[in-house]
Amino acid sequence: MALTIAIPSGTVAQQKKGEEALRRRNEELERELTKSLEREERMKEELMRTTNRLRVAEEAEERLCCQLGELEAEALDQAREYRARMMELIEQLSRVKLLQQNSPFSSSISL
Repeated sequence: MALTIAIPSGTVAQQKKGEEALRRRNEELERELTKSLEREERMKEELMRTTNRLRVAEEAEERLCCQLGELEAEALDQAREYRARMMELIEQLSRVKLLQQNSPFSSSISL
């Protein structure tokens, strides 16, 4: 034979009061849940926008790095051409000076 424990149920008014309190709390929790879900959705949208902006920024950075590399290579080529031209001009000047020193008119011509 099973034992049963009787729990006094209280008055009907107390039960209704407790049920009403639980119903209000349940409604409050549902409102909070709805707000939380809306906030989560807004945060997801913001995350997507931020992710897209980050992707665009990374692509722009890659393009700028490529352009910078091309400009550096071009600057190096120009510097080498400039140096080669300077060396050529220095060599020409040296030849002119040598010719001037070896010329019989060297005393009347000066640079």
